[in-house]
Amino acid sequence: MMSKNKAEQLRQKVRHTGILRARDLKAQGIPREYLWQLQQKGLLERAGRGIYRRPGAQVTENHSLVEAAQRVPRGVICLLSALRFHDLTTQTPFEVWVAIDRKMHRPNSINDEHMTPLNVVRFSGEALTEGVEEYKIEGVTVKIYSPAKTVADCFKYRNKIGVDVAVEALRDCWQKRRASADELWHYAKICRVANVMRPYMEAITAA
Repeated sequence: MMSKNKAEQLRQKVRHTGILRARDLKAQGIPREYLWQLQQKGLLERAGRGIYRRPGAQVTENHSLVEAAQRVPRGVICLLSALRFHDLTTQTPFEVWVAIDRKMHRPNSINDEHMTPLNVVRFSGEALTEGVEEYKIEGVTVKIYSPAKTVADCFKYRNKIGVDVAVEALRDCWQKRRASADELWHYAKICRVANVMRPYMEAITAA
């Protein structure tokens, strides 16, 4: 039988974070069976394998990013998903793009067929750690690369997403004043695509 104290701990946690992961409860000494009991009582609902949320919780257009942040806590939203978040593309990716450390083991949660698909890419060094911004979405902290860093990433991965997408992102980023020329050059150098971006930058900034 679930103690009232433990049940209240769970309710407070999900109220604060928006989402509960079953594996997070171990550190607090709360059995996973409590999640199932709260679900049976209608106090929690299952959002995916090992992930629960408040029934009727407000779901925003960026809910898939929240899911990704919970499933891959050390990951950073990148490329097409970051472009979409910053409104720098007409693309609507059906999967969430997440960057992880090149040495990091591939998270098991990536293969959860009941949740939004994840497209995982591996970054290293400054390309992984620089340009990371944090946003509060549905009560959850989500790490997303900045507009300038995302544009540089798109040129680096232009063979994956298409050079036309990268150029569109650069143009929108400049026209919407989401980044300065110095910021774009800074991340272009970090991602080692300065020479690739140069002709596009010169054409767009001169227009």
